[in-house]
Amino acid sequence: MAKRKKKEESNIEKLAKLIARDPEVNTMKDVYDKIKELMGPIIQEMLEAELEDELGYEKYDKENKETDNSRNGYSSKKVRSSMGEMELKIPRDRKGEYEPKIIPKYKRDISDIEGRIIGMYGLGLSTKDIAKNVEDIYGVELSAEMISKITNKILPEIREWQSRPLEEIYTFVFMDGIVFKVKDDGEIIKKTAYVVIGVNIDGFKEVLGIYIGEIESSKFWLRVLNDLKNRGVKDILIASVDGLTGFPQAIKAAFPDTVVQRCIIHQIRNTLKYVNYKDRKELVNDLKKVYKAPNKDIAYSNLQDLKENKWTKYKLALESWEKHWETISPYFDYGDDVRKIMYTTNVIESLNRQYRKVTKNKTSFPNDDALLKILYLATIDATKRWTARYRNWSKVLNELSIFFKERITKYVYNS
Repeated sequence: MAKRKKKEESNIEKLAKLIARDPEVNTMKDVYDKIKELMGPIIQEMLEAELEDELGYEKYDKENKETDNSRNGYSSKKVRSSMGEMELKIPRDRKGEYEPKIIPKYKRDISDIEGRIIGMYGLGLSTKDIAKNVEDIYGVELSAEMISKITNKILPEIREWQSRPLEEIYTFVFMDGIVFKVKDDGEIIKKTAYVVIGVNIDGFKEVLGIYIGEIESSKFWLRVLNDLKNRGVKDILIASVDGLTGFPQAIKAAFPDTVVQRCIIHQIRNTLKYVNYKDRKELVNDLKKVYKAPNKDIAYSNLQDLKENKWTKYKLALESWEKHWETISPYFDYGDDVRKIMYTTNVIESLNRQYRKVTKNKTSFPNDDALLKILYLATIDATKRWTARYRNWSKVLNELSIFFKERITKYVYNS
C-alpha cells in the first residue's frame, strides 16, 4: 500500500509548534507572553509589506523598480496595543506619499483601549477593577481620574441620545423609577432614575429618556413630559405608571387626553406593606377577584366585598384601591390583548433588573453624570434585543383604532 502523503504544515502550525516546544514556555501565561513578543515583529512586517505594495517593488529589488519614489529609512513610534506598549519603526518614503493604514499617522493607541474601558464601565466594574484589568491586559497604568475622563467622552453621545427627535404619537408609554445613592454637595443622598419607555404605532418599544430627580412632584413630571413634547411627541394614548407623585396633574397639563393607568403590580405591592406576612399569600390570591374581573363594575363590587367582609382588618390598605380607582380601573375598558400591555409596567421592571445587575457593586455614585453613564450603557446593551413587536399587535392596534380612531388617523394615516 502506498504511503499517504503527509499534510504540509501551515506557517501558523509551525509557529505554534515552535512556541509549544520552547523550554521557557510552561504555563498559559508563558504562552501569552510569547504571543506578546510576536506582536511587534508581526506589525513591523505588515508595515514593510504595506510600503512595498505602495512602491511596487521589494526592498533591495532595484531591477523591478518602476517608480522615482524610494524608501527613506524609518521613524520611531511608541504605541499602545492589546498586548501592551511597543516600539515600532515606521518605514518612510522619500516623497512622503506613504500613509500607513495599519497605524495611521497620528494614532498612538491601536488597541481601542478607550472602547474597552467604556465597555467595562458599562458592565459595572469599579474604576479600581478597570485600572487593574487595563494594566494586566495592555500594560498601561491608569488612574481613577483618567478612567473617569475616558468614560466622560460618551457624555456628548448621551446628551444627543437624550435630545433626539421622537415620533409624533406613542400608543403606550411606561414610566417607573429606581433609587440610587448619589453624592451631591458633599453629601450622599437618594436619587431616583426615572425611565420612560414608549411603544410606537408599529408595536416596537424604545427607551425615550432617563431622568434623574431627587423628589417626585408635578413640576418634575411636567418638565419630563414637556421634554417629550419638545422632542416631537404630540400625543400619548395610554400612560402606564407606578403611583408617581404629581404625575396625574402633570399629564393633564401636557397631554390632557392621555389615559392614565396605575400599575396593578405596584398597587398590590403597596397594599402588602400593611399586611401581616402570614396573610399575604391569601390576600394576593383574593385580589385577583378584583384586578382579573371581567369588567369594572364586578371588580369594584368584589373589592367592596373583600374590604367589608373577609379582610376588614386590612380595610385601610384596601381603601387605597378605592382612593386610586380612577387610575386603577381604565384597563377594564379594553380586551385582553390591550389589558396585558397596559395594566403593568413590567416592561420597565426587566430593564430595572439590568440596571441593578450593573450597579450592584456601587455603593454610591460621585455625581449624576456617573450614574447616567452606566444606566445609558446598560440601556443600549439591553435594547439591542428589542427587535420584535408586541405579540398580536395587529389586534391591539385594531382595538386602539376603535377607541382612539381620530387621534391615530391624525398622526399616522394622514401623515
